[in-house]
Amino acid sequence: MVERAVLWFKCAAVHDPVRPVVRRPAALGWEAKHRQVDLVIERPPGGEELLRRMKGWFSADVYLTIDTIRPYGKLKILDDYHLVVETKDMADMDSLSDKLAEVFDEEVWVEHIPKTRLA
Repeated sequence: MVERAVLWFKCAAVHDPVRPVVRRPAALGWEAKHRQVDLVIERPPGGEELLRRMKGWFSADVYLTIDTIRPYGKLKILDDYHLVVETKDMADMDSLSDKLAEVFDEEVWVEHIPKTRLA
């Protein structure tokens, strides 16, 4: 059974708890040399991509955060908006939470999303 949690960080500027979210999908397109190409693809970034773009905005290193999460689960964009951590079970989520506390103290943590909120 997959478990999900919201990933929180301490903001480097104001030191409040913050979490990355997708406000607008990225708009990707083409520029052709000999003609106009009107094709545009809009898509949200992937979980790791979103977190990498946040470099410098948190008091914790986002690359170290990604490396810390990988053994326990994966980063995912839920509903094209929320950055969440998915683990295969609650034991992995608890282990991840302990590891984040060990590596980052109070700079990065997860907040479990109860299944009732996801229904």
